[in-house]
Amino acid sequence: MKPGIHPEYRPVVFRDKAADFAFLTRSTATSEHTVEWEDGRTYPVIDVEISSRSHPFYTGTARVMDTAGRVERFERRYGRRGAR
Repeated sequence: MKPGIHPEYRPVVFRDKAADFAFLTRSTATSEHTVEWEDGRTYPVIDVEISSRSHPFYTGTARVMDTAGRVERFERRYGRRGAR
C-alpha cells in the first residue's frame, strides 16, 4: 500500500438509538462525537438508523406479502393470459 493516501483505520462505535444497541468495530468512518465505551476508553461514535437489532428481517417481525392472493385477484379481474 502507498503510504499517506489511505484513511486511518481505527476502532469506532456504531450506535442504534432506536434499539438502544451499540457495537465496537474498526472502520475508516469519522465523527466529531465521542462516547466512553465499556473498557473505559473514548471512541468516536456514529449513530445509525437501522442495525441488526432493529431491522425487521433480523428481528423476525418482517411481514410476508400474500403474492398468491394478489395473482389470483389479478387473474379474476383481467382474465388469465393465454400461452404464447
